[in-house]
Amino acid sequence: MEEAKNKVVEFLQSKAGSKSKFYFNDFLDLFPDKGPRDVKKILTALVNAEVLEYWSSGSTTMYGLKGAGKQAGAEGE
Repeated sequence: MEEAKNKVVEFLQSKAGSKSKFYFNDFLDLFPDKGPRDVKKILTALVNAEVLEYWSSGSTTMYGLKGAGKQAGAEGE
């Protein structure tokens, strides 16, 4: 599980220059040998550890590194 968590964080850090939020399906591509439920468990564990955060537009949910992206400065206002 730790190896999978590190893989997610490394993926997000490598894309930090272009995007800060990703769809759930983007993470499925990282783990072709795992099912959606297993990938969801990895992402949920990272959210619970406050490494990742959810972002919702109301119709879709995305994931990103906590404190990264344009929304980070506006939170808590």
